[in-house]
Amino acid sequence: MPMNECVAGIPSDVSPAVALFRSLADPTRLAIVRRLAHGEARVRDLMTELGLAQSTASGHLACLRDCGLVAFRAQGRQSFYFLARPELMDLLTAAEQLLAATGDAVALCPTYGEQTAESARAAKEGR
Repeated sequence: MPMNECVAGIPSDVSPAVALFRSLADPTRLAIVRRLAHGEARVRDLMTELGLAQSTASGHLACLRDCGLVAFRAQGRQSFYFLARPELMDLLTAAEQLLAATGDAVALCPTYGEQTAESARAAKEGR
């Protein structure tokens, strides 16, 4: 198989999907996307509503902008961020429906579930 068709055993046609799901895999980015699903917001709004530092909110917004998922409009000295693609709402709705249908199966997944996330946090904190 030519190198451009498969990298590390992953077909190249799934690479964009991998990037999309990675962009949404971070809890902070997902929280920002879910917040923006309810309407546009400034960095200050995200800081207040999600309890984020300014640099954290700005960094994650930059990532989401680079992925083409979030855009902004300037009004004076303020920037108002919003979801750039309405299809993202459909994806979030489908994910919520899938999670409802699978119950605890995803949360209990030995590779990506909550127990694994908690173990990673504990290790990071030295517990």
